[in-house]
Amino acid sequence: MTTLFEKDEGNAGLEELEAAIRKSQIRLRMRERASAILSPLAAIVALIAIWELLTRLFDVPTYLIPRPGLVALALSEHFELILKESWVTTSEILLGYALSIVVGIPLALAIFLWPPFARAIYPLLVSSQAMPKVAVAPLLIVWFGFGLLPKVLIAFLIAFFPIVINTVVGLAAIEQEKILLARSMGMNGAATFFKIRLPNALPSIFGGLKISITLAVVGAVVGEFVGGNGGLGYQLMVANGSMDTPLLFAGLIALTVLGIVFFVLVEVVERLCVRHRGMGTAGARESM
Repeated sequence: MTTLFEKDEGNAGLEELEAAIRKSQIRLRMRERASAILSPLAAIVALIAIWELLTRLFDVPTYLIPRPGLVALALSEHFELILKESWVTTSEILLGYALSIVVGIPLALAIFLWPPFARAIYPLLVSSQAMPKVAVAPLLIVWFGFGLLPKVLIAFLIAFFPIVINTVVGLAAIEQEKILLARSMGMNGAATFFKIRLPNALPSIFGGLKISITLAVVGAVVGEFVGGNGGLGYQLMVANGSMDTPLLFAGLIALTVLGIVFFVLVEVVERLCVRHRGMGTAGARESM
């Protein structure tokens, strides 16, 4: 017969085992997070070291490929200029991206919910993406001048298509059994859409949003190349015309940093929404 003392010892041993497992899981998550930060940094340091070594070893001219030290010097010397032009490009990126969301998601909903509209508009969407945006940019400059609007429109034209496609694919990708179960539980069409179908489509939607933000950076730079009087793309053109290759590389680094920052911000929003989606899905199951 098991005594009370033996039961207490067994419970204590079980609690110690659970505590050890929790500590092990915490350490594992900390190592994974550290690796996610340190691994890219190590790769960047290695690439810079290889870049420096090769340019010195082969005595590459500065006007072709400058050494990392010269690029860092250009970044420090022209920091205020790069920061100023970065704000111009950032405004173009964010406005074009916002417009792509405002237009893209409702358009995707209309395509998904109304098949006749989808059959009419889908070929036009595909045709719009087959058209080179660089060829459209001069026309926008003629119509709207050299201000902010043409750059925003070019960023929008390049960025909105992934949002439309990924949203439609995400809304259509849900298992039919979930929809039938929700209806059998008495949920109407609107409740099924907002509690089941839309949360299920969030990963696909955010996939399109992450692709779109990188394309918005490309669109803003294309607009500045064609008809810009400011922004990082315009500064790249100026640096290229004066053969200032270190400044050219510095501008490219600034654009890369902008793209990474915006991508990470969208990922942060995605994690918050997916976490909220998990809580909402649990609540929906309880209500059913």
